[in-house]
Amino acid sequence: MRGLERTVRRWPGAVFAAAMACFALMLVAMLAPAMAQDADVPKAVQQAVEAAPAAAPGEPAKVTIGLYINDIQDLDFKTNSYIVDLYVWLRWTGKDIDPVKTMEFMNVYDPQSQHKSVLLDAAKQMPDGSLYNIIRYHGRFSKKFQFEKYPFDTQKLEFIVEDTLSPVSAQTFAADTRAISINPMVTLPGYRLGQPSMDISDYKYPTDFGDLSSAEAESYSRVLISVPITRPMFTLAIKTFVPILLIVICATLVFFINPEFVEGRIGLAITALLTLVAIQFTAAATLPEADYFTMLDKLYMLSYAFIITSLMRVVVTSWKGAGANANAEGLRISAGDHWWGGALLIIYALAASAIAGWVLLR
Repeated sequence: MRGLERTVRRWPGAVFAAAMACFALMLVAMLAPAMAQDADVPKAVQQAVEAAPAAAPGEPAKVTIGLYINDIQDLDFKTNSYIVDLYVWLRWTGKDIDPVKTMEFMNVYDPQSQHKSVLLDAAKQMPDGSLYNIIRYHGRFSKKFQFEKYPFDTQKLEFIVEDTLSPVSAQTFAADTRAISINPMVTLPGYRLGQPSMDISDYKYPTDFGDLSSAEAESYSRVLISVPITRPMFTLAIKTFVPILLIVICATLVFFINPEFVEGRIGLAITALLTLVAIQFTAAATLPEADYFTMLDKLYMLSYAFIITSLMRVVVTSWKGAGANANAEGLRISAGDHWWGGALLIIYALAASAIAGWVLLR
């Protein structure tokens, strides 16, 4: 009887414990789907990620990239930099990567001036099951320009994209169907914009960055975006070469001044020389210091040689003495000066054409 009494007394507690266990199981069953879903990712997107085809084992993940150039500003050849406002969109499959966070531009000029805005809070589901996001990027970029053909040079404004973490063995970039375009309203005063292009290749760094887990230096998928710019040749030729030509013509006039006026002839040649030096400094003010001659520098050197040769001719003939124009010697000097002037002009024109042709056709 006492055993039966103890059993009866324990029965309510056992019933209560069983009821609580059933309630707990029901609560877990109700909350399990919500707990499995990432709170920051919509359910439809998560389902699309799970259903999207993943990269085959051993194959790198593919990230499709596209770019829209909204504006180009403040091109500064002195600092080899330029400001660009652009949009970059990315599409990828799989939830184990996030290229929006790991993508970076490799040729920024000042990291503190860069502004990166991710336009979507969460990746957007695409009809093919991939994930999509878009970034707006505004900052100053850098490119080491070459000016051997200046002022008829063609430059390229470049933007280089890489993934900061994943080598080509883990992730590669692929160009979108319409990979790159530019705002048709973009203008760059003094230049003409060409058709932008995108090139994707593997870039191998000559270092392992101290990573002991890598047997050798790894390659990274690199996206190179280029925007060619050219200067208007006709207007630039008028602005650049007409002043030089006028100075050379003025220097040629020393051969047509009476040999008796030595001071006037020397003064004209020296004035032409100083004027040429002044406009060269003005023309080079927008260019960086370089260890080579541009095409324009070579033409200035040729013009200097022309003026110095003219000045030497004047100095040599001045030793004939005053009043030489009144006798046969003076007439001979004048005739010789005319011949010198014509010959020097022809030589100058041929040499200038050879310099321009050699530089431009090289």
